[in-house]
Amino acid sequence: MRLYTLTSDLHGELARNAHNEQFIKDIEAAVGQPFDYRESDFSDFGAFGDIIYVRTGGTEGIFKKVFEGHEGARVRLLTSGQSNSLAASMEILSWLNQQGLGGEIIHGSIQEIASDLLKYYPPAGKASSPLIHPFIEPGILEGKRFGVVGHPSDWLISSAVDYDKAREMLGAELIDIPISRLVELAQATDTSKGDYPADPKISADVFRGSDAIYLGLKKIIDDYRLDGLTLRCFDLLTSLRNTGCLALARLNAEGFVATCEGDVPAMLSMAIVRKRYGKSGFQANLSRIQSDTFLFAHCTVPLDMVSSYTYDTHFESGIGVALHGILPTGPARLFKLGADLEHAIDVPLEILENQYGTNLCRTQILVRADAALRIYMLRSPLGNHHIIVTL
Repeated sequence: MRLYTLTSDLHGELARNAHNEQFIKDIEAAVGQPFDYRESDFSDFGAFGDIIYVRTGGTEGIFKKVFEGHEGARVRLLTSGQSNSLAASMEILSWLNQQGLGGEIIHGSIQEIASDLLKYYPPAGKASSPLIHPFIEPGILEGKRFGVVGHPSDWLISSAVDYDKAREMLGAELIDIPISRLVELAQATDTSKGDYPADPKISADVFRGSDAIYLGLKKIIDDYRLDGLTLRCFDLLTSLRNTGCLALARLNAEGFVATCEGDVPAMLSMAIVRKRYGKSGFQANLSRIQSDTFLFAHCTVPLDMVSSYTYDTHFESGIGVALHGILPTGPARLFKLGADLEHAIDVPLEILENQYGTNLCRTQILVRADAALRIYMLRSPLGNHHIIVTL
């Protein structure tokens, strides 16, 4: 089996050669043969049994580029439980399903992965799930205005929303706002006299920068009369050497809808959750599946959802300020509106525990759900991020 790899430059901690990873060595031992390593050279991709190892998040746009010219290939995406590998694979598979191509995510224990790799081939064509239902709630967001601060992140390849359709079907007005406007506001904001917490991981200067981002977003909300926004937050890593994680957590706690990565479907999903339940939702990546348990994680969480929290650095970059929040255990729901605004998933969950493992985004919850959710996530996800609301 030929193994191709996708790795984001944001994850500099990873060795460039996949054959150095214990995860891959363990799979080879279970399969009983070594991979034929092609690494990032996709020039001859598309033969029977080819495997793409999605090593990290942020690789969806890379996949879309290297996949050009290989549209006839059936795609098998190998994922680990680290570095947002599974979340990126879900966005890729969602895009493939939108193109009517389909594919398969291979994820689980080493023995489960080995068994799946030795199967004949993934079925062709778009996959569906009984968990996905038509979404027919005309005008549920009537009169609401939402800002898209910067374009959606490049890796959100299956998450484009038609603005006119959002207005017609949901009643929501979507307004593009240049990310440069936020950068200008943050740079012009004086936070030197603020009272910031003493934290062993995060300096006062980082807290000041985060506060400037928060105040800049508040100014944008006021200027554009917004009910919420989504932020192309990774651009801030280079322009401001900081993150939007804490700013978004604060805005959600104040009653605004605030999501990251410029993810418009996630923002609209969170707005619907707030409309239905009157409370904030947690925009989360799926990081790992084991049997009927699912580990979700992200570096921001609404402050009104958590019983306590500590500060940490942003996972992918190691800079700025992120949040490790503790969510209450017990019943919850997972909701996601698809980018077509016509389909959604809305299923019950049980939050079992909070975790704080390494090599994942900082807020982490382990949940239990029906086994059908596993099939949905690995065959027909409605994109990457999903919204979890506690009940």
